[in-house]
Formats: sequence, C-alpha cells, structure tokens
Amino acid sequence: MLLTVDVGNSQTVLATFDGPRRVGCWRVTTAPRATSDELRMLWRGLLRDTEVTGVSACSTVPALLPALRALLDSLEVPVVLIGPGVRTGVPLHVDNPREVGADRVVTALAAHELYGRRPDGGGRPVVVVDFGTSTNVDAVGPDGQFLGGALAPGVEVSLEALAARAAQLRSVELTVPPQAIGKNTVAALQSGLVLGFAGLVDGLVARIAAELVAQFGAAPVVVATGGLAPLVADSCRSIGEREPDLTVHGLRLAFERHEAGLRSPPTRRSASP
Repeated sequence: MLLTVDVGNSQTVLATFDGPRRVGCWRVTTAPRATSDELRMLWRGLLRDTEVTGVSACSTVPALLPALRALLDSLEVPVVLIGPGVRTGVPLHVDNPREVGADRVVTALAAHELYGRRPDGGGRPVVVVDFGTSTNVDAVGPDGQFLGGALAPGVEVSLEALAARAAQLRSVELTVPPQAIGKNTVAALQSGLVLGFAGLVDGLVARIAAELVAQFGAAPVVVATGGLAPLVADSCRSIGEREPDLTVHGLRLAFERHEAGLRSPPTRRSASP
C-alpha cells in the first residue's frame, strides 16, 4: 500500500493507495514542532495494520522538514520526498522554479492527469483553485506544464486577521450565508468571507482563463481542491470539477513516475512507519 503525506501549513493529509484507488484518507492538524517520534506514533495510530510498501510526501512547513526527513529515512521502503531537485515530470514555466511549492507542483501533475487529458490523446488547460491556508489559483497547460498563478489569503486567515485588527468584530462560524445582505454582524462577516472569496476566485479564474484561451485556443477545466473547498466552491460560478484531495493524487503519480524512472528499483519490503 502506498502512503502519501501532504504536510500543509494548517493541516496534514495522509492517504493510502492500492494502485490508482484511494483506500483511506485522514486530515490532522499540522504540528510544526512535532518530533519524528511523534510523527511515527501519529502515522501508526492512523494506519493501524496497513502494510506500507512506499511513501510519497511533500511539505510546505520548513520547521517540520527535519523531523519528516528523519522519519522517512528510518523506513525500509522506497521513499520520495518532493522538493527542489526531485524530478516529477512537470515542466515549470516560471521565472524561478525553486520558488514553486512542492504541493503546487504535484497538484498540477494530478490536475493534468485527471482532468487535462482528452480521450483523443490530446490535452487541455486546467485551472486549479486550492482553498487552504492560502487561496491558490494555478494554471496548468495542455501538456501538463505549470504556468504559474495567483496567491491570495485563505478564508480562515482573513477571518483571524479581521478579528484581531477590528475591535468590534470577532471570529464567527464559517458557513454559507442565506443571502448576500447580512442583517447582523455574524451574517455580514459570513457574506463577506464566503461570498466575497467566491467573487475573488471567479474574478481571478475569468482573467486566467482568458489568458489561457488566448495562448492555447481552448477554455480550461476549472477544478476546486483543498480543505476549505466544500465551504466556498459551491458559491463559485466558475468551478466545474471538485476533488478535495488533489495533492495526494499528485503524490501518488509522482511516486509512480519516480519508480518507473529508476534503472534498478530497490526491493520492496512491507513495513509500518
């Protein structure tokens, strides 16, 4: 069973795959100060008796990388940690490829493989809207190339900043309001955050889609992913597809590509973290 681990700023997503089929998936709060032993205990508790035959991981939390590397180095199975210098087969058409987060790279890989390939063997562009700690709107070309995108604050980050800086405002439950015109402070905040971010996404997608049409002559598929996608995506007029855990699918594909590219693949052994 392949284990994929996406360590994000707010949450860590772990998923197991039997070939292309996702078997299990868990979301836990990211603890930046966790030790490798604490990570091992967490993984063991979630996986229980699952036999892990490989691990594919990425992290956007630099403080957690040493502990994550220590745990991965202790495993007696093939391991791929996505980062600068690790080939994924995704061309990075940006000014500085090393600036692109590993999560954005593997998400672009999954977006192309799952939504960008046409039945006739050709390709089409894809726009990925990732609702997480930040709101990422990324463009993927018809050949699977990462073209760049736009980065905005996430919904929860915006709420926390607003509550901290505005004396008469406070944190509220993030839920879709019944109407745009809020009749009280809570409803007004929910409207501004949920519907406001939906408008932000629709505006960015429209501009990015227009640039993709001008460049490739084809309208993109727009896919929503990320932990906050269920909150905002339904209010977005531009989103056509949804896959909350696109990144772990990308980690699976990156692992498969890495294994296929090895001249002498290491002998697989089953082990538990």
